[in-house]
Amino acid sequence: MSEQIKHECGVALVRLKKPLAYYQEKYGTPLWGLYQLFLLMEKQHNRGQDGAGVACIKFDVPAGEPYMFRERNVESNPLDKIFQTLLARYNQLVGDGTVHPEFPDTAKQKYDFCGELYLGHLRYGTSGGYNLSACHPYFRRSSWPTRNLVLAGNFNMTNTADLNASLISKGQHPIFATDTQALLEMIGFHLDEHDEELFQALKAKALSGTEITKRINSDVDLAHVLRQAGSDWDGGYSLIGALGNGDAFVTRDPSGIRPCHWFENDEVVAVASERAPLCTVFDLEPAQVSEVEPGTVVLMKKSGEVRVERIKAALPKMQCTFERIYFSRGNDADIYRERKALGAGLADQILKSIDRDLEDAVISFIPNTAEVAYFGLMSELRFRRRDEVKQTLLDAAKAGTLDETLVDNLILRSWPRGEKIISKDVKLRTFISQEKWRNNLATHIYDITYGVVEPKDNLVCVDDSIVRGTTLRRSILRILKRLNPKKIVIASTAPQIRYPDCYGIDMSEIGKFIAFDAAVSLLKERGQSAVLEEVYTLCREELAHPSPQPVNHVKIIYDSFTAEEISKKIAQLVSPKANGWKGEIEIVFQTIENLHKALPNHTGDWYFTGNYPTPGGFRVVNQAYVNYYEKHEGRSY
Repeated sequence: MSEQIKHECGVALVRLKKPLAYYQEKYGTPLWGLYQLFLLMEKQHNRGQDGAGVACIKFDVPAGEPYMFRERNVESNPLDKIFQTLLARYNQLVGDGTVHPEFPDTAKQKYDFCGELYLGHLRYGTSGGYNLSACHPYFRRSSWPTRNLVLAGNFNMTNTADLNASLISKGQHPIFATDTQALLEMIGFHLDEHDEELFQALKAKALSGTEITKRINSDVDLAHVLRQAGSDWDGGYSLIGALGNGDAFVTRDPSGIRPCHWFENDEVVAVASERAPLCTVFDLEPAQVSEVEPGTVVLMKKSGEVRVERIKAALPKMQCTFERIYFSRGNDADIYRERKALGAGLADQILKSIDRDLEDAVISFIPNTAEVAYFGLMSELRFRRRDEVKQTLLDAAKAGTLDETLVDNLILRSWPRGEKIISKDVKLRTFISQEKWRNNLATHIYDITYGVVEPKDNLVCVDDSIVRGTTLRRSILRILKRLNPKKIVIASTAPQIRYPDCYGIDMSEIGKFIAFDAAVSLLKERGQSAVLEEVYTLCREELAHPSPQPVNHVKIIYDSFTAEEISKKIAQLVSPKANGWKGEIEIVFQTIENLHKALPNHTGDWYFTGNYPTPGGFRVVNQAYVNYYEKHEGRSY
């Protein structure tokens, strides 16, 4: 994407299944689990750079000694800083003789982050600010092991206010901070209830206090707790968590909106948001990694038992397509194929845009996430050109007109030509406070390759998605015009983003979408401004009295126009002011049909179609429009 938006977030979990001495003997360190956690997080650094956090839980620690530890950081390069700090502490203990690595028990006793269970989180600051208190993992502490809870997740909840209201009705005094805090307290409430039920039942059997604690540690049922706590959750989520007794879990929303993967062998259970990091870190084949099934929980008991239970009825699977288009790492085999298919899906529109004139076309991409789609587009164009050449040769051979001149023209001309046109320069520090000069600095983030585009050329640049159009208008199109092409075509591998997201991608203010801006402009130009007030009234009514079947009234704004008309208007809106260049700018977007062909197993397309998977999504889109109409800025959930 040529403009930055933010995404929430990345998770990692490593649960060792052998004694620490095993890892010391086999891998040469009792910190093998910690190192694997770092690698899992490093391989997912694309998922969050505003903060990072890790937690460690030690098993079978004597009474009186701590057993849960956490380190978080929200500085620049937070993940590196966390592990540099942790390893510096460890090396100091080794250096002064406090810890002897060849004896893992000394590391476990003296070093906080030598344990059997590790959790990690990478964060983008889409809510809760950027301070340390908003950084996962979250802790809920107690002197009872099974009431200690650590929680981290990749999620957004659409009904945080309702969850807090539910806590208030139970007699709690929640802090209205983030949806993470609401989930922590909701799970904690039901965990306390479950723990108390177990305690009273065991107390009635006249067991001693130590025996009761031992039995509770064994009998606590996290699946039961999560069924109760999650009954009213509305949103997209992948959650990892653990109790102080060593039980751990990972669970996923019933629509499968947010991704989550896991694997188990005789040494370890590991969890990550994405499949490719697990394959890389643990040297696995993709088939060895399982998806956490929507609406289920993977339970890891301290005893070593691992089982999967359903805790919510599965809904139609609506895995996020935007996740695949932009955020997930492209080295996953399926994602790589999908992105190539997205690029190939643009071929018809691009050929039409350049009048099928490949000889006078230069094709490139806007760094860096669109590169794989660019490869897919170039492959498709070459396949098509090859078929044309083949058919022409066959026809000429039959007609007896095949000669050297024809062959030379066919082979040497009109083949797709790719060039590296746009490069992202080092990120400039925007320390100047005046907005005018800050914007001027932003125009220099990208640079271009001079001398490869001629005035007769059509210049095609593949982008993976266009959300606000700001970077196109302020930077990319301005510098591309310096090359003086006949025409500039920006081709988005994603369809027009028309509606807000509320399940993880930070795109909740509808007035900032260039497609929405284009539709509103067209309504005003054509004397249909009354539609805007009509939609406002309908949205207000829907919010006040929700329909049994939720309705997205914002769709009405787009009903009067074809996708092509909106694309044409977008091109006008993002075109910089003329500076002597007389060429044309065209924007083309992926079609919904080709999107689903490229990503057949990911049907979550609400930001393109407005078809939300949960009631909360419909509430958010209507609220987003009300906020826009009333000129209120900020998130709509």
